[in-house]
Amino acid sequence: MTPPLDPLNPLFLGALALGVLAVLLLLVLRASVNAARAVEPVIWQMDQLGQRVQSLSDGQQQLAGGLHHVSDAQAKAQTQMIQLVEQRLAQVTETMSESLQGNALRTARSLGDLHVRLETIDKAQANIEKLSGNVLSLQDILSNKQTRGAFGEIQLHDIVLRALPSDAYTMQATLSNGKRADCLVHLPNPPGPIVIDAKFPLEAYEALRNATDAAQMAEARRAMRTALRYHIKAISEKYILEGETADGALMFLPSEAVYAELHANFPEIVREGFSARVWIVSPTTCMATLNTMRAVLKDARMREQAGAIRRELGELYKDIERLGVRVENLDRHFGQAAKDVAEIRISADKAGRRARRLDNFDFEEIAPADGAAETPGKITPLPTP
Repeated sequence: MTPPLDPLNPLFLGALALGVLAVLLLLVLRASVNAARAVEPVIWQMDQLGQRVQSLSDGQQQLAGGLHHVSDAQAKAQTQMIQLVEQRLAQVTETMSESLQGNALRTARSLGDLHVRLETIDKAQANIEKLSGNVLSLQDILSNKQTRGAFGEIQLHDIVLRALPSDAYTMQATLSNGKRADCLVHLPNPPGPIVIDAKFPLEAYEALRNATDAAQMAEARRAMRTALRYHIKAISEKYILEGETADGALMFLPSEAVYAELHANFPEIVREGFSARVWIVSPTTCMATLNTMRAVLKDARMREQAGAIRRELGELYKDIERLGVRVENLDRHFGQAAKDVAEIRISADKAGRRARRLDNFDFEEIAPADGAAETPGKITPLPTP
């Protein structure tokens, strides 16, 4: 009879463990087979996925190669672009440098020219300021009657000095009535010495110019007519003296503007001057009048010297007659001298021929000088030429 198993027996425990282990292995083996059967589709999919991954890897490698090629091309293009940009930048820099240098030179030249022009403008400004001062001085001069008269006398003297010889006029000449004329031109009779007065009432003209309304204009015109009539009357009474001066006188206006204003707006004053034998002249018309006077003086002086000219012409005619006689005598002497020279030439020719014959000792054939026959064998003496 078999003894009962002891659960605590080591053998029993080892057998039990081996049985359990075998069951476990069997179960694991079955699970592995089942798992292998279940994993086969997954492995196939993994293979497909691997192939796709490989394709992707190959594509990625090709893409990496293309990207590398594109990167190289881009790097080269970028390098070329950088070089081109640097070259263009260098050209632009050089061009800008040259342009800036040219602009700098032109600017410097322009500044120099501008400086010169500014200096010229400064000089012109100084001249204008000086001229303004002179104009103010001239206004101060013309505002005073005495200084204005002196100014007119100076201008008249300058014109007369250029137009007439120094002995044809006298400045500040005193007449028989005790009046002193600004200029006395010594014209022959007729018309006789004529007086030129240089004092003009400028206050009325200045008032006429400065008038701002019709009332002031009318008042200035009235004052100017009054002043001109008074001045014309004074000249006619002072400087037209019968038997001493010409039957007229000249009123000198030192301004062409006053002369033009007078003839344009005061023609009745000019006619009154003509009636009073006072002729109004400006610097231009005064020069023309004085040139006419110079021609009159020249003609008068030529008439004065007509007798002396006739005497000189008579003496000149006598000198010409004597010259003709002396020319005839000289011509006669020249003719006689020419005749003497011809005779001397004939004598020289004869002497030359005789000398040649004597040189050849041709005594037998020497012919007489007068063509007469001579005795053969005798030497005939040479005639005296």
